[in-house]
Amino acid sequence: MADYKQEYELWLNDPYFNQATREQLAAISGQEEEIFDRFYQNLSFGTAGLRGVLGAGTNRMNEYTVAQAAEGFARYLDTLGPEAAARGVAICYDSRHRSREFAEISAAILAAHGIRSYFMDELRPVPVLSFTVRHLNCIGGIMVTASHNPAKYNGYKVYGEDGGQMPPEAADVVAAEMAKITDYRSLQWSDLDEASATGLINVIGPEIDKAYSDMLKKLSISLDSVARHKDMKIVYTPLHGAGNKPVRRILKEIGFENVLVVTEQEQPDGAFPTVAFPNPEERSALQMAIDLATQEEASLVIATDPDSDRTGLAVRKPDGEYAVMTGNQIGILLLDYILSSRSARGELPEKSFVVTTIVSSRMVKKICDHYGVELFITLTGFKFIAEQIKLHDEDGDMHFQFGFEESFGYLAGRDVRDKDAVVASMLLAELAAVAADEGMTLYDRMQKIYETYGYAAEKTISVMAEGAEGQRNIAKAMTTLRAEKNAVIAGIPVKYINDYETRERLDTASGEVTPIDTTNSNVLLYELDGYDWMCVRPSGTEPKIKVYFGCYAESQTEAETELNSIRESFLGYVKSLL
Repeated sequence: MADYKQEYELWLNDPYFNQATREQLAAISGQEEEIFDRFYQNLSFGTAGLRGVLGAGTNRMNEYTVAQAAEGFARYLDTLGPEAAARGVAICYDSRHRSREFAEISAAILAAHGIRSYFMDELRPVPVLSFTVRHLNCIGGIMVTASHNPAKYNGYKVYGEDGGQMPPEAADVVAAEMAKITDYRSLQWSDLDEASATGLINVIGPEIDKAYSDMLKKLSISLDSVARHKDMKIVYTPLHGAGNKPVRRILKEIGFENVLVVTEQEQPDGAFPTVAFPNPEERSALQMAIDLATQEEASLVIATDPDSDRTGLAVRKPDGEYAVMTGNQIGILLLDYILSSRSARGELPEKSFVVTTIVSSRMVKKICDHYGVELFITLTGFKFIAEQIKLHDEDGDMHFQFGFEESFGYLAGRDVRDKDAVVASMLLAELAAVAADEGMTLYDRMQKIYETYGYAAEKTISVMAEGAEGQRNIAKAMTTLRAEKNAVIAGIPVKYINDYETRERLDTASGEVTPIDTTNSNVLLYELDGYDWMCVRPSGTEPKIKVYFGCYAESQTEAETELNSIRESFLGYVKSLL
C-alpha cells in the first residue's frame, strides 16, 4: 500500500509533473479508493498496446504513460538497427480527447532516437494507418485510439511492419523496455515543432488518402449494380469519429450519389455528445441514424466507430422497421457476397481461404465448404487473422478472400492488416445495390442465406467489472470455471471443453485430453450438441468478461429457443462467480 501512496505523493508534489496534473491529484486528496485505483499499477502494455481512462496517475492515459510507451517502442526499434530507423514509423490518431497530443509526443520521442516518422496531418482511421505502414514500407506504426470505448478512455496501439498489430513476442520486448523506466521523471521530449527541426518528422496528407482509395476501388465487385442504383438512399454516421471523410469519399468514388450523413454526429468530437457509447454494436448508438433512415425511407444504415475499424449495419425490413444486424450477420452477408460473386464469374482462385475466430459464427464453415474455400480459425484479435494472411497468402501460395470477427471487424484485400470499416462500408453498400437488382433488400438477402445454410441464433454478452476489484473477480471466476471439467456445467450438457490457456481439449465422456495447436489465451470454449457452443473470456481491452453463445437449427424459432435456454443458465452462473 505504501508504494502507491508514495507514487501519488511524487506526482502530486514534484515540479517535473505539470501543473494540470498536480491540480488534478490535489483534488482527490484523502480519496483513498480513487488514489489507489490511479496508482496501484502501471497501465499494462500488450499486443493491443495501452488502453485506459484519461487522467493523472500510473494507471491512467496521460502524457507520461504515453511517453513511457513511446520510449519503450523506440528502444525496441533501436535494437533493430539503422535500417529500421530509416524506414520509419507511421503515426495516426482519431478524434478522442488528447489523441493528437499523444501522437505528437510519440513522434518527438522517436525523433530523439533518430527514428523517422510519417505523421498524419489530421485524424485518420485504423485501416489508413495499417495501409500506410505497408504502402511506405515502414518498420511499424502507432495509432492513438481507444476504439469504441466510452469518452473517458484513450489508447495506444502499436503495429508491426506487416501492418498488423504488434505480435506477442515484440510486445513483450516493448513491455520489458517500459518496465526499465522506473522513474517517469527520466522521460523528456520536445514539442513537435522542435522535433521537426531534426528533419525526421514527415507530415503526410491527401496523397495517402488517394493511394488508399485507389486500393479500395480495386476491391469493388459490382460497379454495374452501383450504377443502376446510384440514387439508393444510404444513411451513414461516423459517430463523431475518423470515418467521415474516407467512408463518404469511397462511396462517392464508386458511384453512390445519395449518401445522407447524420449531421449531429458528423464532426469529430471526443466527448461523443450524442451517444453513451460510440459503439456500432449498440442499437442506441445507431438510433439517430435509424431515425433519419426512417424519415427518408433509406435502404440501409451504416455506422463506423471512432477509429473506423468496426462497422455497424441496420437494414430496412418489409414492414419499414430497421433491423440492427449482429457482427456475425454482417460478416456472413459480406462472406457470401464475396464468394458467390467471384465464384459466379469464375474469379475465385483455387486455394482460396477465409479467416475467422473461435468466437465467430459457425455458419462460416458451411458457406466456405459450399464454395470449396479453406477456413482458418484463430484466437480472438485481428492480429491473428493478419498472421494467417501473411503465412498463407503473402508468404504462401494461397489466396485470401475475407476475414472477420464477430465484434464487428471485417477485412477484404491484403493491403490492410487490421479491421477496416471503410472497405466493409463500401462492400455493404454495393451488396445493397446487388440485392436491389434482384428485387431484394439486405434483410431479404440474410433470410435467403438462412434458408440455404440453416438458421442461427448467436449472442455476445459483456459483464462489466471495473477497477482492481473487478480484475480480481474476473480472475477468480476464470479460475473456478477452469477447474470444472464436468459433462454438465450450469445444467448444460457439454461434449468438449477447450481450454486455450492450457491448450487442451477435453472429451467429457471419455476423459481423453488432446492438445490444441495454438498460443495461450485465457479462453474457455464449450462444444455442445451439433454446432452449438458457448464461450467465456475476459476482454483484452476493456474491464469486462465476455460470454458468447451460438445455436443452429432448421428454424429461427428453434435456434433462438435453444440459445435463450443455455444463455439463462450459463450467464447466471458466470455472474454468480463475479
